[in-house]
Amino acid sequence: MEKDRLWNRHFLTICLSSFFIFMTFYILTVTLPAFVLENLHGSKQNIGLVTTVFVIASVIFRPLAGRWLDEVNRKALVVGSLLLFTGCSLLYLFIHSYAALLLLRFIHGISFGIGATATSAIVLDVIPERRKGEGIGYFSLFMSLAMVMGPFIGLTITAHAGFRLLFVTISVFALLACLCGILTPVPSHTPRPHTLGNWNIRRYIEPKSVPVSLSGFVLAFSYGSLSTFISVYAKSIGLGAVASYFFIVFAALVLISRPFTGRLFDRRGAHVLVYPGILLFIAGMIWLSRVSSVPEFLATAGLIGLGYGAILPSFQTLAIQAAPIHRRALATGTYFVLFDLGFGLGSYILGIIAAHTDYRTMYLWAGTISVLALILYYFLHHRSRKTELKTLQPDEPAPSVRTIYGADQQA
Repeated sequence: MEKDRLWNRHFLTICLSSFFIFMTFYILTVTLPAFVLENLHGSKQNIGLVTTVFVIASVIFRPLAGRWLDEVNRKALVVGSLLLFTGCSLLYLFIHSYAALLLLRFIHGISFGIGATATSAIVLDVIPERRKGEGIGYFSLFMSLAMVMGPFIGLTITAHAGFRLLFVTISVFALLACLCGILTPVPSHTPRPHTLGNWNIRRYIEPKSVPVSLSGFVLAFSYGSLSTFISVYAKSIGLGAVASYFFIVFAALVLISRPFTGRLFDRRGAHVLVYPGILLFIAGMIWLSRVSSVPEFLATAGLIGLGYGAILPSFQTLAIQAAPIHRRALATGTYFVLFDLGFGLGSYILGIIAAHTDYRTMYLWAGTISVLALILYYFLHHRSRKTELKTLQPDEPAPSVRTIYGADQQA
């Protein structure tokens, strides 16, 4: 039936808008550290703060955007945020001081937080009701493709053409994101009445999703060292020429593992993925701190990517399962707020460690800190759920990884 058709212009334009938003994000995340060091003559500690300021702004405005999406004109919100996103992207061409860069990063983070949240909400209105799981799966795939392509494109451009062309490129991508957002018709939306007060934390956060999200926070804390420092680390050990290929191998393993992780989650549950996934991630990070050759460098990317690919969808699905049906969108937001916060803090704090020691020590710390994700998962989620499930009477089956990510769905 036509009303159940997924691949229409509306769905494609909102997916492309999200894709170009995240392309810009991933390109800047891996290239700005070198820009700070080489063009602005900053320190190792300055590198992490550039990422942290952006993410903190995003974290602050993600929950606010979720509230505004229910209370204001959605089309105006998405277009306004993407226009601001495009303007900020253009301004990188005129940055000549570290202080100006920090200010721009904060404003850019605001536009990213609102824009990414708005596109994620609007796509739910565009997807036919009977194909929600499949549609969300394809929408997330566009973000995963940006994670593959963004770092590679960014590092390739800076290595062969410099930062000016890089900033022109991200400006074009941001403009495309904005144009796709403008072209997407936003279905009419009736604001929902709120029974909670303006300052009630449950209006912005789903408490039941916090325990497993804290494990995601720790994972993101360590992962921040990869996105922010891997390019400068590779240069420091004489492997700068292959830095961009680290992200290709990493993301390829994430994408390849996704269908298998979905099947395993459905058949065996989350624990069979989470525990091995965290252990693989820890082993890869610690090994990364000791690499000295190209094969080792790329092998660690595959090991970390395999672990990350198992953990990320499992954590997100568990966060959604923990929430009541009518608060599952809020549960997703809760998970990503804590994930983004961990990413931003990790970039800054691990940068301080690198500034006082070296990058090898920083990655050793990042791997060691990841052990905390394992501990939190067991004590805050695994053990507590054992008790809950003995008395729980669910009124409907909980969503699976395949439902959330669209794996094995009929096209």
